[in-house]
Amino acid sequence: MNVLALIPARGGSQGIPRKNVIPVGGRPLICWSIESALAASAVTRVIVSTDDDEIAAVATSAGAEVPFRRPAELAGPEITDLPVFVHALTWLADAEGYHPDLVVHLRPTSPARPPDLIDRAVALMSAQPEVTSLRSVSPARQTPWKMWAIGSDGLLQPLLGTLEQEAFNLPRQALPAAWLHNGVIDVIRPEVLLAGSMTGRRILSLPMGEDDGIDIDRPDDLPLAEAALARLGADAQSGTVAPPRAPDEPSPGRAPGSSISSSQ
Repeated sequence: MNVLALIPARGGSQGIPRKNVIPVGGRPLICWSIESALAASAVTRVIVSTDDDEIAAVATSAGAEVPFRRPAELAGPEITDLPVFVHALTWLADAEGYHPDLVVHLRPTSPARPPDLIDRAVALMSAQPEVTSLRSVSPARQTPWKMWAIGSDGLLQPLLGTLEQEAFNLPRQALPAAWLHNGVIDVIRPEVLLAGSMTGRRILSLPMGEDDGIDIDRPDDLPLAEAALARLGADAQSGTVAPPRAPDEPSPGRAPGSSISSSQ
């Protein structure tokens, strides 16, 4: 099976300048994702999609391929993931005749991945051919059942449920568990991407712990990422991996996955 790990990393960054190559944990940020991909036995190819010469040089030095430069029109802050992935797949098909069976999406801004995470994700997708994609998720610290929209008349309307149901007045423990897409890993079938979707209709979950969803978007996320990488290093030395945290168990720091940063 051909499994492509694709790491999107544009040169521009609004929250943290040159974010994808800033030092984190003693190495450029993007190197953590490249090393995770190279260490995964299921991954057969690691490619970085970038418009930036410095990122390309760092990525190549770390062992990734950078066979093309992403066009400038696909490197702006408003660009979503889909056209970036379609461009990469189209270029590889046209230039090399290369067609992967699965695409692993690794965001450079989520550097702290358990060592077996990628292989587990690929195995789950391989075992369920009817699934169109997989996404890692973390427990939501705030339940959407207690969130509101404000109407044009200034009145509150529940985001979920109805006013008559009054789910928003129930204790959190009585409400359905909620999970956030944390951006640590996605796996997508290439035919789904080429058909115009990052997920398709059958999205498999890969639950992770609440502390496992660190995503670097602002300067104050950097210490959280450093701490998460240190925990992973300690776990690797001890041979332990922390189990997923229950959705109602508290955790310090900013809510993981509260916003997935634009690293693509």
